[in-house]
Amino acid sequence: MKRILLFSLVLLLTAGCNHGTKTMESDTYSYTDDYGSVVMVPKTPHRIVSLSPAVTEIMFAIGADSLLVGRTEFCAYPPEASAIENIGGISNLNIEKVLSRNPDLIISGSMVPQKVVEKFEAMGVPLVCVIEKQHFAALYDNIMAIGGLAGHPKQAETLITHLKSQLEQTLSSPLPVTRPSVYYVVGFGSGGNFTAGGNTFINDIIEMAGGKNIAAESKGWTFSVEALVQADPDYILIRAEDSARFCQTAPYSELTAVKEGRTIALEDGILDLQVPRNIEVIGRLKEKFKK
Repeated sequence: MKRILLFSLVLLLTAGCNHGTKTMESDTYSYTDDYGSVVMVPKTPHRIVSLSPAVTEIMFAIGADSLLVGRTEFCAYPPEASAIENIGGISNLNIEKVLSRNPDLIISGSMVPQKVVEKFEAMGVPLVCVIEKQHFAALYDNIMAIGGLAGHPKQAETLITHLKSQLEQTLSSPLPVTRPSVYYVVGFGSGGNFTAGGNTFINDIIEMAGGKNIAAESKGWTFSVEALVQADPDYILIRAEDSARFCQTAPYSELTAVKEGRTIALEDGILDLQVPRNIEVIGRLKEKFKK
């Protein structure tokens, strides 16, 4: 459900984002984050706390992980992140624990309440929000934003060049002659059925892999179980920790994809976060969809 809330907040708040408007002065500069907040951030940060699994993953990918002095309990990739001080949850953020890390910059995703942002601001600790966007290509914008904030812009550019080349190679092989129908499970069961609609980067990933998202016409995250059963997709995509329960729960257990073993269990974060590993999952899904 945490991931569902994150997705919902992203959809509500990503319109008209403006990354990194800078006005240089002394040792700080003015930065306009994804929510339009103007924050004075250090030109050369030395102690960064990440309040987002995606931010943490990108920090490692650009070689800026040595600057991280704090991360959330959800920042589990790469495995090396476990060596960084765990400051706890996100929505129930422990402000004192964050401050105990003496950060000169905090980089957040979309889950931190505004009142928490204001508290950090009042204490003179800059907090910048870099959040997932609706379209896949915005991954590169986020990498550049985080690279700039961390003082690693060249490393961010190098990573982007590598990812684009990797994606081009992945997309160069032929797509399936007939695109299989696909459903991505965000949430299911008594709490409701949730998936990624057509206005999400997840939809972009499914399409680039050669699949056809059965929820492409949906613009929200809710999806009726009746519509799922009627569509009876060729493939089900689901987080690995949810796969067994989904496959054993009616009416999902009656779906053709479940009965015929076409449920693809994915590790947490590789598809539901906007991170460099998205390129990897496109290739993996593309190979699966060809079978």
